[in-house]
Amino acid sequence: MTRAKRTQAADLQVQLLREGIVESLHQSQAVVCDSRGRILSVAGNAETATFVRSALKPFQALAMTTTGTLERYSLTDRDLAIICGSHQASMEQVRQVFNILWRCDVDPSNLQCPIPNDKKSPLQHNCSGKHAGMLAVCQRQNWPLNTYLQRNHPVQQLILNKVSELLGMPADEFICAHDDCGAPTYFMQLGQMANLYAKLASGNNLALERAVRAMTSHPMMVAGEGAFDTDLMKLTVGEIVSKSGAEGIQCIGRVGESMGLAIKVMDGSKRAKYAVALHLLKQLGWISPEIAENLAETYMTLGNFKRLDVVGELSML
Repeated sequence: MTRAKRTQAADLQVQLLREGIVESLHQSQAVVCDSRGRILSVAGNAETATFVRSALKPFQALAMTTTGTLERYSLTDRDLAIICGSHQASMEQVRQVFNILWRCDVDPSNLQCPIPNDKKSPLQHNCSGKHAGMLAVCQRQNWPLNTYLQRNHPVQQLILNKVSELLGMPADEFICAHDDCGAPTYFMQLGQMANLYAKLASGNNLALERAVRAMTSHPMMVAGEGAFDTDLMKLTVGEIVSKSGAEGIQCIGRVGESMGLAIKVMDGSKRAKYAVALHLLKQLGWISPEIAENLAETYMTLGNFKRLDVVGELSML
């Protein structure tokens, strides 16, 4: 990531208003980068580091799109979309994950993501698509299935090397930890996350472009009914690619314009990151006022007496 002369500005503040009176506050930071890693605008500190969590999934999917795995098993863009997604375990979504495993002749018992509370199968875990994709690559490459989540497993090393190449950073410099699903995730600066999403949306990398096409063509596989990523991509019809991560992470790319936005709500609030995303998408001109108003009805109006408001702007560099 290329440093600008100034990579720090005032944080954004998300206010929960009850009948116009401030009841709660969430502090948030955000960065916009281009695909060359240049910081274009910032709120907070572009070098704030945190775990990228599920916003990494489109890049973990590079293990699928660069090894011929999709072609080998006749997998479709719907399959790729759920590999990039965090689904809601609807019947349609669970069947899509099962389809991946069935086509590559891997039994679902090989999934090492947890069985969610009140569910019966790891297929119903929101990360099962990602795990199925990793297993498909292992099957294609004749790599061990039972250790696919270990950091030194070839599929995890492949993913790390792909991310390393995109960011121009040595693989051994990444700080790794296990996500809640058991797969490795990485500790990154917000500017690096924004850079990744600028590259994702640029159209200059065929493997990434296929992931974008899959996600924007099949947004229901990426999240689901009433979910922010799905609603945003449905309304913007191929102009925006969006992926949430846990603990207040939201990453968005402006398709075809080589620009990426990364958001971190410092207390991990889900409701606040969606409010920040809409506030900044309007400021950046990435969505129309009509789309902004449509989404605000769901993600900023919390009932008859409560709403969210965002105070602050991105500082252009």
